[in-house]
Amino acid sequence: MNAANNNSSSGLGSLSKGKGAVLLVIGGGAAGFFCAVNAARLNPHLQVTILEKTGKLLSKVRVSGGGRCNVTHAIFERSELSKRYPRGMNFIKKTVHQFDTASTIDWFRERGVQIKREEDGRMFPVTDNSETIIDCLMDEARKLGVTIRTNTEVKSILQQHSQFELQTTNLGVLTSDYIVVATGGYPKGVMFDWLKATGHTIAEPVPSLFTFNLPKHPITELMGVAANPVRVKIEGSKLVEEGPVLITHWGMSGPAVLRLSAWGARELQEKEYRFRVHLNWVPQYNEQNLKSEFQSFRAEHPTKKVYNHNFTGLPSRLFQFLLEQSGVHVEHRFAELPAKVENALIRNLVDYVVDVQGKTTFKEEFVTAGGINLSEVDANTMMSRKVTNLFFAGEVMDVDGITGGFNFQHAWSSGFIAAKTIAANT
Repeated sequence: MNAANNNSSSGLGSLSKGKGAVLLVIGGGAAGFFCAVNAARLNPHLQVTILEKTGKLLSKVRVSGGGRCNVTHAIFERSELSKRYPRGMNFIKKTVHQFDTASTIDWFRERGVQIKREEDGRMFPVTDNSETIIDCLMDEARKLGVTIRTNTEVKSILQQHSQFELQTTNLGVLTSDYIVVATGGYPKGVMFDWLKATGHTIAEPVPSLFTFNLPKHPITELMGVAANPVRVKIEGSKLVEEGPVLITHWGMSGPAVLRLSAWGARELQEKEYRFRVHLNWVPQYNEQNLKSEFQSFRAEHPTKKVYNHNFTGLPSRLFQFLLEQSGVHVEHRFAELPAKVENALIRNLVDYVVDVQGKTTFKEEFVTAGGINLSEVDANTMMSRKVTNLFFAGEVMDVDGITGGFNFQHAWSSGFIAAKTIAANT
């Protein structure tokens, strides 16, 4: 079943199914779906409904990993896993004790979805198709009688004695015993106002997982070229990452850049996304030992043309670009390479400096730093410390991971814990 094409009721049930406590899950993404289906499975007496404000369900699942869905990451040591979260590290240490990477793999495998590990640790369905994950979650919802209402935005939450009243855009006022907010992150603080009205405070949202813009920089002519590993450092900060870098038509992307953007989300926002980046294209070298290497080249290959001796392992287009930037001519041989040109080449290889002027984010995969302050959420239950029976799951909280499946793992973990808590207390 194609989740994106569901109508407002999805044909999976109605809001009134008879006796039993009512759980309304706000948000039809990974965290919301995972919470809803697990709550319905763990307690068949629960009446579970997902309310999604758009016409699309599981939209981030669909586009993640280039349409393959990066389900999780192959880090099974819980304390090590928590280190991949720039915000929420201590919170994650607690949640993964209840539902960790192995739990995620087992959950999907038990429903016929095999998860594979790639060389870099990212994990995908063996089908390499995100629809496999979507179909699994949709099938679970259908089997368990979870109601799905799309194009339904929640405008306000009011707790009246032991129940909640939700004002919606098209279904009027809905009542429930439990609420799980799994709306994902919001790019602007004002969008959290309806949650602030419940008494919660918000860590101001800023973008995370974005790429670096280099407008009109000549290196963008190499769009599509990737190098690995590259050490990337933000000037004037402690932010440094090493890994793959992809050159794009607008600047630089790739895992090393995206990880930097996550760790530096607030710091780079304060810089208004204008800063200098130092790239060591050959991190096995520094300036001193690369100078020694050139002395060896002069002695061993005096007549060899520099252009024909790509000792860096870099893609040839990138190597030639750096030669041009350094003033190396096509006919230059090692023995006759001027000292000034050699020094320029060494510097460009180990310390190539670019001025970043702005960022690019991918709307469908947009990740924010910020959200509900974690001090106001019990990591063992996902319940609000301020409002009884109000729960949170996923990115709406001030938790975000680096690229590689970590944000989905948080969605699965937090969604499961909220479901488990609600199911046990009903």
